Amino acid sequence: MIEEGKPLFLQIAEQIEDSIVDGSLAEEAKAPSTNELASFYRINPATAAKGVAMLTDKGVLYKRRGIGMFVAEGARDMLLGERRSAFADRYVDPLLAEARTLGLDASDLAALLQERAAQTTVSEGKDPA
Repeated sequence: MIEEGKPLFLQIAEQIEDSIVDGSLAEEAKAPSTNELASFYRINPATAAKGVAMLTDKGVLYKRRGIGMFVAEGARDMLLGERRSAFADRYVDPLLAEARTLGLDASDLAALLQERAAQTTVSEGKDPA
């Protein structure tokens, strides 16, 4: 799961964030230790510690002295908010700009999205209702 060209500590932080967002690492649950992360990903423990420290500085994780790192209360909501904002910046804003160029208003765009969502649902074998 390690990507070339992206700093390892960022990848570690993103993996932990993904686990929090998808619910596999719940709020107030114990996070993997830097040694566990280092062993799993076969990286230097200092690199894993840098990713964990980044999440601690961000308020996603906190330390219980002598016990380990834990997921902060509200971390999932905070991460979802960040991801929604990034999603809007990366996808929605360019979509709106292109829609304006094509002369589509908000209702045209909403109809197009609903149409495509229904097609995707049907192609995945799900009931669109």
